[in-house]
Amino acid sequence: MNNNDMAVKLSGAIEQQDFKRATEAVQALRPIDIADVIALIKPKLAWQLLEHLPNRSTIFAYLDTDIQVALASVFPRAILAKIVGEMPSDERTDLYKHLSQEQRDVLLPALAQAEREDIRRLSAYEERTAGALMSSDYATLQAQMTVSEALDALRLEAPDAETIYHTYVIDKMRQLLGVVSLRVLILAPPEQLIKDIMLSSVISCEVNDDQEDVAKTIARYDLISLPIIDASGALVGIVTHDDAMDVASDEATDDFHKSGGVSTVIGRLKDVSVRVLYRKRVFWLVFLVFGNLLSGLSIANFEEVIAANLVLVFFLPLLVDSGGNAGSQSATLMVRALATGDVVMRDWFSLLGREAIVALMLGATMAVAISIIGYIRGDAIVSLVLAMSMMSVVMIGCVIGMSLPFILNKLGFDPATASAPLITSVCDASGVLIYLFIASQFLSIG
Repeated sequence: MNNNDMAVKLSGAIEQQDFKRATEAVQALRPIDIADVIALIKPKLAWQLLEHLPNRSTIFAYLDTDIQVALASVFPRAILAKIVGEMPSDERTDLYKHLSQEQRDVLLPALAQAEREDIRRLSAYEERTAGALMSSDYATLQAQMTVSEALDALRLEAPDAETIYHTYVIDKMRQLLGVVSLRVLILAPPEQLIKDIMLSSVISCEVNDDQEDVAKTIARYDLISLPIIDASGALVGIVTHDDAMDVASDEATDDFHKSGGVSTVIGRLKDVSVRVLYRKRVFWLVFLVFGNLLSGLSIANFEEVIAANLVLVFFLPLLVDSGGNAGSQSATLMVRALATGDVVMRDWFSLLGREAIVALMLGATMAVAISIIGYIRGDAIVSLVLAMSMMSVVMIGCVIGMSLPFILNKLGFDPATASAPLITSVCDASGVLIYLFIASQFLSIG
């Protein structure tokens, strides 16, 4: 049975108040699969089903934020507070940030004092920082504990912790002293002290670090979780690898959108309104309209050359598109390399020399191909003009394509802003100018 059919079946059972039949229909499914079905049910029916499921908070956490908000608006306050209270702290805080002020005012008084304070603290951090991403559900140990005492403590903390595979050792001031893995704990003698088996050199990030840097750190060191500390070095939270994967996915999506000339991430495409799609896309398109006028001005300055040698028009789109394509390739490579940290600003000059050599080779290869066509369509001079133009256009396109991301990065802009439409427009304008200038030097007028 597919999700749509399952949603219809569940809706019918809920409307008849047959919750036994409804829960039995989904009991064999995994929480994430149940969430997919619930997303297809009307909110007023979905909350009634969630109320009768034992793992409701886990299922609720898998729902998209907009669906969570819709459900929160119809949940009775007591049930909503119970589900939110059972959610992991980072997911609970993320939901809270998306609620309206009226919904927040209803929810907070129904939560336990500790949960209220935790939401207020986590929601105070700036968006897209480690503090906004982290969870406060983590396990800690004391350095003077024995291994036996530590395992007993973990048994108590494990139900509420995001992970216990890595446990952090702190002092009375919550200063981060070290980290110990569950594997090391299990293999160590029961009477051994934690301070003797812990790893003192702990990789960590601060609360104000960018979330993308946090994700990169977790990926680089292959961590299950990363401790987050404040300015004083006190442990305030952790970021787990699954949250880091979500960040990496979001950042990659953001870069893809920017590379297509879409200003920012727009969310789920099928749910985005026409107004939002228009607003996110119109800026670059209008901006590039005026940018493309440069190509028209170049053509206008060489009207006599074009009028005397109409064969040039046949090759104009081919040449300028080749420059744009070459530039887009270079820009894509550089944007990705900058995003992953493979290259930095000081690598610009060395990469520029290598890119020039590659561009020369690419241009020469493409020049041979177009010169043959030029000879067939025109004569030897036209063939020479096309060959020289192709080499120049490809060379300039590659240099612009690889340099623009570095320039934007130096100016503090996202290198992904060097999008394909922008690179293409710049390369088109320069390509037209180069092509017609070379043609004017070799071909007669009138």
